[in-house]
Amino acid sequence: MKPSKFLSAALFSLSGILFLACSQDKSPQPGVGKPVHVSSRVADQTNDFAFDLTRNLYKTEPAGDNIFVSPLSLHIALGMLLNGAEGETRDGILKALKAEESSVEALNEAYTTLLKELPAADNKVKLDIANAVWTRKNFAVKPGFHAILKEIFDSEAYEEPFDQSTVDKINHWASEKTQGKIQKVIDEISDDHVMFLMNALYFKGDWKYAFDQSKTRDWDFQLAGGGSKKVKMMLAESDFRTLSTEDYSVVELPYSSGQFNLTLFVPHQAEKLTDLLEDLDHAEWEKVQQQLSVKGLKVGLPKFRLDYEIQLGNVLAQMGMSRAFSDAAQFGKISDHPLLVSFVKQNTFLGIDEEGTEAAAVTTIGIGTTSTGGTAKPAIIADRPFFFIISEKTSKTILFTGRIMNP
Repeated sequence: MKPSKFLSAALFSLSGILFLACSQDKSPQPGVGKPVHVSSRVADQTNDFAFDLTRNLYKTEPAGDNIFVSPLSLHIALGMLLNGAEGETRDGILKALKAEESSVEALNEAYTTLLKELPAADNKVKLDIANAVWTRKNFAVKPGFHAILKEIFDSEAYEEPFDQSTVDKINHWASEKTQGKIQKVIDEISDDHVMFLMNALYFKGDWKYAFDQSKTRDWDFQLAGGGSKKVKMMLAESDFRTLSTEDYSVVELPYSSGQFNLTLFVPHQAEKLTDLLEDLDHAEWEKVQQQLSVKGLKVGLPKFRLDYEIQLGNVLAQMGMSRAFSDAAQFGKISDHPLLVSFVKQNTFLGIDEEGTEAAAVTTIGIGTTSTGGTAKPAIIADRPFFFIISEKTSKTILFTGRIMNP
């Protein structure tokens, strides 16, 4: 699994110190937040999945590579697949989702809620979620599967010849649903592919307190392997929710009303990021959120743009759903034809600047037939490898996670 080459010449620019008193008039008016209602059990399970996925990726991907994924996009796509699975294959998907104690019906209720309420959680944050199922023309799919994808996931359904024109249409769909940020998700369709399940997620939020572009400056970013590189650093000074432990510092950067947030984890030593990620799980995440307190603080965050692509089949197999990728897969709720998952792939985009954050993800599941300055204040400066989470507060939903090793 090799990530695509991402970071162009202008990629990580770090910006200057923001004094709230000087920039408050420039800040966007915060939106109005609406709580998102998901059962605490499902919320905890989805966060368990997010951290389990992240840990597994950090163990399998090259240590010096940046990683940026959307656990939410992957969870929804796997939820679509789950509704077509039976027996041990269904149980394996539930295991990978960390939802063995939940029923498919309970998960479907949560998907319905998230798809409806998350996009409306803050009227100043743009969040679009779209689903689609693409089927090879004349391939027999059970009506009940299409019906549940429409009812639960509001999924668009397409029947196509699965030739180059279909490749172009799928890529156009991905681009359209992500505001042009992800323009290609597949290059070709093989003869054994009969279906693609897809989720697209697009997020755009302005900081509650915008960074002042005039304060942007050059900065040395410490590399985990030793040495440093010049980047452009964004710096802000205001009252933030923060926490400092023996090993790392945390700061919560709110968007708009504060219902969506980017939570930044910066280890005190560059080489300690791996230890941080190994220990970070759902329980630790909850503990961190409970211990955050408001403090006057200077924050430094790189300004950057990232394009990323990753194959997730091996990681998901390790997480418990290996049978779905084998000839023994059980997808009898989709079709009477023997089927298996041939690949699970995610493409993501991330852009962070003085105004806010723009992020997108497309998860594609391929299904085939079997055969084969000022007063000194404490500071948290992300000038070394760091980790971050973009989440929604009331439902505890983690939308994106990222490890930045080399901007």
